[in-house]
Amino acid sequence: MAELSQTDLDGIYAFAVKLGKDAGALLWKTAQLRMGDDAASAAEKDHVEKENAVDLVTETDENVEAFIKEQIAQKYPSHKFVGEESYSKGASRDYLIDDEPTWCVDPIDGTVNYIHLFPMFCVSVAFIYKSKPVIGVINAPFLRQFFSSCSGRGAWLNETQPLPLVRNPVPPMPENAPKGCVFSCEWGKDRRDQPDGNMHRKIESFVNMAAEIGGRDGRGGMVHGMRSLGSATLDLAYVAMGSFDIWWEGGCWEWDVAAGIAILNEAGGLITTANPPQDEATCTIEEVKLGSRLYLAIRAAGPSSTETGRQSQERTVREVWRRVRNLDYSRPGA
Repeated sequence: MAELSQTDLDGIYAFAVKLGKDAGALLWKTAQLRMGDDAASAAEKDHVEKENAVDLVTETDENVEAFIKEQIAQKYPSHKFVGEESYSKGASRDYLIDDEPTWCVDPIDGTVNYIHLFPMFCVSVAFIYKSKPVIGVINAPFLRQFFSSCSGRGAWLNETQPLPLVRNPVPPMPENAPKGCVFSCEWGKDRRDQPDGNMHRKIESFVNMAAEIGGRDGRGGMVHGMRSLGSATLDLAYVAMGSFDIWWEGGCWEWDVAAGIAILNEAGGLITTANPPQDEATCTIEEVKLGSRLYLAIRAAGPSSTETGRQSQERTVREVWRRVRNLDYSRPGA
């Protein structure tokens, strides 16, 4: 496998940006059909379930993915492609990301939002090299927000505003984080009402993060607010913006997070595993493996009089771990 230079990456980045714009325009055009009352609109309003009543796909998901896949195949025929809809149709759930140049695509992240015309849906395109997301493009056409990043070139909102939004200086994490933070989380697709199952563990974790300091046997986090957008991709984009301080989630696939991770990394954020390790107070905090399905993200942080920015991020990670339950989202090869 030939090494990619920064010039090579810049060319791929330019292609990815145009691809994200074109795919977002296609998504917006079909979203507008949902607002109409003709035959085309009626057809667009159909959707089907994949695994359960909150795991949905529309014809638009498949059409947008087919468009993106065709454009990539014409421009970079030797690159691998992993897309949500093509992957979901197969029986395998093997880990597919390796060192080969790979495009990882979610044609609509937030399909339930799209169906209900809640604005939090987007096209997500990532380019992965040596198992790392190095280019990310997220287009949320209803919001008119376009996020992009390339390794070594920074992260951007609408191509002109560098991320995070608050800069010079970037604020440190709050001294008593998670108190004072905005905490982002998702209910996810696992809705099985099983004692100590994923949904119940998430609920317990959410209450811990929200409860008053001193509550919940000392696990109360008293966060400023809890946010659930229905799109892991946009959750990560807003952490990259600095609008969310913390994002904690389990159950995501690669296409849900790859572009967001690329953007967050370039914006100075930290992303590690959602599950608290046994030695959570002393362990080395490592970057999460793409495909692990368990993620904890912290926004960029500047230094304070007592800590570096990285130290305040790691302190926040440990405080989140102290308040959340381990989630069970396993897969072959992970």
